[in-house]
Amino acid sequence: MEADIIIIGGGAAGLMAAFGAASQAAARKASAENAPAGKPVSVVVLEKMPRPGRKIMITGKGRCNYTNVKSWNDFAPHIRTNQGFMRAAFRNLTPETLIRFFNEHGLQTVIERGDRAYPATYRASDVVDSLAAAAVKAGANILQDKEVRTVREQQEAGFFIACQDGTEFTCKKLIIATGGLSYPATGSTGDGYDWAENMGHSLRPCFPSLTALVPEGYKTMPERMPKGTQKGHIDRGIPLSDWGGSLCGCSLKNVEVTAYAGQNVLQSEFGDFDFTDGGIEGPIGFRLSRSCVKGLINGNNISLVIDLKPAVPKEELLARISSLGDLPVKVLLQKLLPGELIAGFTASNPQVFSGKKLDAEALTKALKGWKLPIEGFVGYERCVVTAGGVDTDELVPKTMQSKITDGLYFCGEVMDVDCDTGGYNLHCAFATGLLAGQSAAKSL
Repeated sequence: MEADIIIIGGGAAGLMAAFGAASQAAARKASAENAPAGKPVSVVVLEKMPRPGRKIMITGKGRCNYTNVKSWNDFAPHIRTNQGFMRAAFRNLTPETLIRFFNEHGLQTVIERGDRAYPATYRASDVVDSLAAAAVKAGANILQDKEVRTVREQQEAGFFIACQDGTEFTCKKLIIATGGLSYPATGSTGDGYDWAENMGHSLRPCFPSLTALVPEGYKTMPERMPKGTQKGHIDRGIPLSDWGGSLCGCSLKNVEVTAYAGQNVLQSEFGDFDFTDGGIEGPIGFRLSRSCVKGLINGNNISLVIDLKPAVPKEELLARISSLGDLPVKVLLQKLLPGELIAGFTASNPQVFSGKKLDAEALTKALKGWKLPIEGFVGYERCVVTAGGVDTDELVPKTMQSKITDGLYFCGEVMDVDCDTGGYNLHCAFATGLLAGQSAAKSL
């Protein structure tokens, strides 16, 4: 089968690339004076899964926080790598423009705390359906169950693509939108990295980001990890220890957490986080995870120090605890901590509670600096996003086109661009996808 533009990957970036390419081609044809009759530009999406947008379906716990309504100056600091590379794509598709796009295709939006935009239905499936329907309406053809096995340049021009089911394709322009390595059950298995390297591109080292951090002793760790396990990777399926079980399900609000590599501060965050069956997650847990995972992979000793009372100065907290010193320890702690946290907190601070009399100063120090050494992290099986990927220095920011291979474009998570949680990653996928699709159509 011959096509003008083929997009490999039907996720957020790929579907938006399909819409961008098809709508751009249609607009150019409609605006051309004395345009000759002929077949329209053919845009084909090859999606390996039975339906597109599988990873979108699980974002935001199925509610799909699809963008963040911030200006570029406020949005950019949440892009953790290559902020400048994203500027042109962001300006081409701002959060307001993206919201308007979904509104025009039948999906209304609500804005929540932190400028997070969600579909008004709070159903991620509605985002997928609206996006896929927009691409098809614009003229794209989405083919499902098409697992690509071979991608190569043709000597004459364009690209050759072969699928597992035996079907073969050729195209003039190719857009790789295969995602990264996170949540492989959704189809993201890193295929695009191999094709990029085969066509001359460099890769920045990949590692899990926006993932659970596992404190020491939180899991019942085996004596040996399976051969080939990434350094620091702790599978989410490993059972919790008794201590981990006592903390699992606890949520902390308005705390300050500082990540350390040895004695050096990596990052500090204020907000909420959760103890889960994976480890430490939630908004600030995820924001800290990138630097912590990178540190663990590099062999650093990583720890988190939690200030459970950041709004109360140490001296004031000490005075308050001293004034309550005659109370039984359990009653005193109930006045200072959420009830479900007490067992886990006391178990990890035994020095505070080992004496016959409660040491008010030691308790104050523990509440203002609860230290949790980090043993590892949950890997690609449940991380939200992959850090690293195709080197953006080898791509043109204003088009997403390769500087190395003519007619080749990249968009979405396959590139070395990753962001904080809060709608930033999905917006970057949509923005780079739209720009890649439009650019590929313009270049025909």
